[in-house]
Amino acid sequence: MSKNVLITGCSSGIGHTAAHFLQQQGFRVIASARQVDDVAALTQQGLDAVQLDLADEASIEAAVEQTLALTGGTLYGLFNNGAYGQPGALEDLPTTALREQFNTNLFGTHHLTRLILPVMLKAGEGRIIQNSSVLGLVAMPFRGAYNASKFALEGYTDTLRLELAGSGVHVSLLEPGPIETRFRANAETAFLRHIDAEHSRHRQGYRQTLARLQRPGPSSRYSLEPQACMAPLLHALDSRRPRIRYPVTRPTVMMGWLRRLLSARALDRLLLKAGG
Repeated sequence: MSKNVLITGCSSGIGHTAAHFLQQQGFRVIASARQVDDVAALTQQGLDAVQLDLADEASIEAAVEQTLALTGGTLYGLFNNGAYGQPGALEDLPTTALREQFNTNLFGTHHLTRLILPVMLKAGEGRIIQNSSVLGLVAMPFRGAYNASKFALEGYTDTLRLELAGSGVHVSLLEPGPIETRFRANAETAFLRHIDAEHSRHRQGYRQTLARLQRPGPSSRYSLEPQACMAPLLHALDSRRPRIRYPVTRPTVMMGWLRRLLSARALDRLLLKAGG
């Protein structure tokens, strides 16, 4: 019997690749997306798909109900992938923007996980994989909202893992660095919606930020395609002893080591140079 896996944020990028990859590996995938048109596209691609907006608790609840109707009330895996990045210096960031960032990147993930956990606990098995980021390990200027949400997700996940010890439900973190997705385009939209760049003391830095977000091609020489996340994701779902953390891309591996080896001030100097 195929194991059922629900994935959030499947309209593009890592979520879209994961939905098709796991289906090819024999999993029964329920792909979710925020927009109705994206749900229709996923269905046309041969996937079971449901609408799920992580910023809307009613949408999450309806999606869970539809998912469990499709799976006969069981769910083996949950890949909490959906998220976006809100650029901007913290001093320029309206509280509304920070709240929106957390609603999608943390609170929605929490609401969904709480609804799914009783199903897994009843079955005595399950896998929860959280898509974090290298920016859940280290901070960079103008990424404060995203940093805060991913740092919070890391702590949330570590706590959840401890609380589920011995239950048969395993929790893992994917920690990608630069992956070629629609992340930059979505970040540009969020930036333009909330940041008054021309009236900020950071306006010159913001011009560089927009140039980076709008630049075609890979965002970094270390950028990888979403496929790079698939082997770790499969291991987290399939292994008898899944890892706690799966760093993906060279920058994540490097930052993990540098965070341990360097003093806080030395790491600050490095991140200021890298993140302007």
